[in-house]
Amino acid sequence: MQEILDQLFVLLKAWLVGFFPLPWQPLVSILISVAALILVFALLFAVATILERKGLGRIQNRYGPNRVGPCGFFQPIADGLKMLIKEDIVPSGADRVVHFLAPIALVAPVLLAFSVLPYGRNMAPIDLDAGIVVFFAVGAGTELAVFMAGWSSRNKYSLLGAMRAIAQMISYEVPLILSSVTVIMIVGSLRPIQIVEAQAGYQGWLPAWHVFTPWGLAGFLLFAIAATAESNRSPFDMPEGESEIVAGYFVEYSGFKFALFFMGEYFGMFAISGLAITLFLGGWHAPLPFLEKSIPSYVWFFVKLFGFIAMFIWLRGTLPRLRVDQLMNFAWKFVLPMTLLNILAAGLWRFLPAGATRWLVCLVILLGAFLALGRSMVARRKWSPRKYRFAE
Repeated sequence: MQEILDQLFVLLKAWLVGFFPLPWQPLVSILISVAALILVFALLFAVATILERKGLGRIQNRYGPNRVGPCGFFQPIADGLKMLIKEDIVPSGADRVVHFLAPIALVAPVLLAFSVLPYGRNMAPIDLDAGIVVFFAVGAGTELAVFMAGWSSRNKYSLLGAMRAIAQMISYEVPLILSSVTVIMIVGSLRPIQIVEAQAGYQGWLPAWHVFTPWGLAGFLLFAIAATAESNRSPFDMPEGESEIVAGYFVEYSGFKFALFFMGEYFGMFAISGLAITLFLGGWHAPLPFLEKSIPSYVWFFVKLFGFIAMFIWLRGTLPRLRVDQLMNFAWKFVLPMTLLNILAAGLWRFLPAGATRWLVCLVILLGAFLALGRSMVARRKWSPRKYRFAE
């Protein structure tokens, strides 16, 4: 019974596909997978927006949405209807074709990235040997969509916001990819399913996830920082600094086009969180041995995904926005060198004999680098006492 429950959606898809003629079955299988991905993540987008708004309200000691539906939980439906019927205003000097295609170009690559993630046992829409490469390759298309939005609007604030967003995304995409290299080195594969399978098993009560190693914990933290910046989430939400650049690269967008940008950012957050779960947190595996068979594998994947969503909400309600110089310095002078040294630590972990020696060597390298890079960034600042002057 547990096996059937675990493979429920796989069996349901096979049953539906069986109603069609044999030549049509591959196409029908693809369409079912696409429809399932869009439906699940669209619903998750609606749930995440209401949870974020209510969570931020609690963090900031105020009410969140509480008018539409029970406890305000129908607010996403009201927002969606408003966006659908709101007037679509396009500037007279804008490039209308590129202006129209930009939000579509932002959402489409993220949907492609969803297709290579494994959501449970036998639940990867596409099983590719180079799935990690495909994920990063299609994800790089979001920079093009951001540039299209800023340039086509014929607005200097839009263009400035797009340039700043692209600079941020490229700066943090480098450490994002390098932090993933450690897992690829240890597992020896670019196939997401194989990476998850390499984290199966337990050492006593401790799962064999990569995050429970020195290089894995460092890689996970660096990946989470870079993923937060890639998703334009606080404290890295510089492209949306309203007081500085008037809502960033989508200042000239309204109605459903703006909703697509909004949805694309959340989809990107879900996709990058799914990749982090696959690389470092054991994918669909349970945290404790006795839970491995009792609860379906896909439940564990989405429980971990909701944990990431909660973390993003917590960070947004807690941390202030960084300045652009702080953001770029942090990427190039701290995060990038740490990812490179983490690759060295992972290589030593792979070739040193198992035991306390490799733990000690990796910890010395990573902690030493963390302290040295942190002190060097603070030393360059040359902090001086702040003087407060008040008007008489």
